[in-house]
Amino acid sequence: MAVYTPVSAADLAAFLAGYGVGSAVSFKGIAEGVENSNFLAETTRGRFILTLYEKRVDAGDLPWFLALMGHLAAKGLPVPGPVADRGGQILQELNGRPACLIEFLPGVSLTEATPAAAREVGAALARMHKALADFTTPRPNALGPASWPPLAARCANESGNSRLGEIDADLPQAVERGLAAAADWPAGLPQSAIHADLFPDNVLMLDGKVTGLIDFYFACTDARAYDVAVTHAAWCFSADGRQFFAERAAGLMAGYLAEIDLLPAERAALPRLAAGAALRFTLTRAYDWLNTPAGALVTRKDPMAFARRLTWYLDSTPEMMLGG
Repeated sequence: MAVYTPVSAADLAAFLAGYGVGSAVSFKGIAEGVENSNFLAETTRGRFILTLYEKRVDAGDLPWFLALMGHLAAKGLPVPGPVADRGGQILQELNGRPACLIEFLPGVSLTEATPAAAREVGAALARMHKALADFTTPRPNALGPASWPPLAARCANESGNSRLGEIDADLPQAVERGLAAAADWPAGLPQSAIHADLFPDNVLMLDGKVTGLIDFYFACTDARAYDVAVTHAAWCFSADGRQFFAERAAGLMAGYLAEIDLLPAERAALPRLAAGAALRFTLTRAYDWLNTPAGALVTRKDPMAFARRLTWYLDSTPEMMLGG
């Protein structure tokens, strides 16, 4: 259950009093998500998501995230816009945590993607990139290539010996190959604000159409083709990373390319960018795997699911990524 900070009925009533959204009809915690405390609030005037931002989210970044979401919502993208209170303020404080009331969007996240769904996601990603062309306030990617060697080093014991082999015997070599490839990182590619985490659980769909792009709390400024690569890694493999689905890849890339024609340099860089994306998620998952206390009520995510993707991308071509 992703509710770390409880909110009582009295807390909620006092909070909503500052808005023009009516009074609460129902209120419940949302199990999905691991970073923040999320609640679904139904009022006499609509449905909203109340988010309390926990310690893993830097409060100093919140205005940027919320401005990004508001920008996209104002452009008509299926992104939940932050709701301002009667005084025009978006970011609040509730029970000692930064908090925000956000629009509710209908739809469900897919557990098993189809090529048609992947095409819709690719098109939605491209439309998001186009809508962000005039969102020029930058935010560095804190989980970009410069962070990967230090993160790998943190997956070591006090003597400096890597612990990656404790997870899987093949993991150290996969990470070593990934770090070597990332040392020659593509440069000079078109930049944009990007989502950087567009996994299936961050996309809502209804009747085969994308109705929501959510959870922008890893968003940053980086190569737009890197965002394509992250999304490719998230949507085009089996959950364990053992199987690549060329039909999904073809759908995803066709949807994107129908909206934005990637430059030749971006297409050529896709395997290296995707290997970097897979390495990023391999390392963050490995660190969490090694540092989650025994007995913690958290389901650890298997780093090997992305280490297998990493190996695939290191041996792939742009044509393979396009589903050819």
